[in-house]
Amino acid sequence: MAKPVTWFEIMGENADALRGFYSELFNWNFNVLEGLNYGTTKCDDTGIPGGVGQAPQGRGWVTFYVQTDDIEATLAQATALGGAVVMPARALPDKTTIAILADPEGHAVGVVQPATA
Repeated sequence: MAKPVTWFEIMGENADALRGFYSELFNWNFNVLEGLNYGTTKCDDTGIPGGVGQAPQGRGWVTFYVQTDDIEATLAQATALGGAVVMPARALPDKTTIAILADPEGHAVGVVQPATA
């Protein structure tokens, strides 16, 4: 079964300016998370939710996150197929686990394992 894309992310050097740009361009409203300089957006009941925020260092990136049932197995498979782990798996406060891998050409792709009930 194909795995769904569940999140997009746009990270850059000036998160406030980027959120302003996308707000004006696409009429997106952002809920800025306190202390993170990261805003989340969702367009009604269509499309996928995402976030726009401050890149930790250097130039930013645009990526998407694909849902997986086993994030460690997905990272191992990506490595076996010629990719690399960019950011190892880490748990978020809501117990969702995320990681970022690079495909063989270096494109960043996020993977997300939902929290278990």
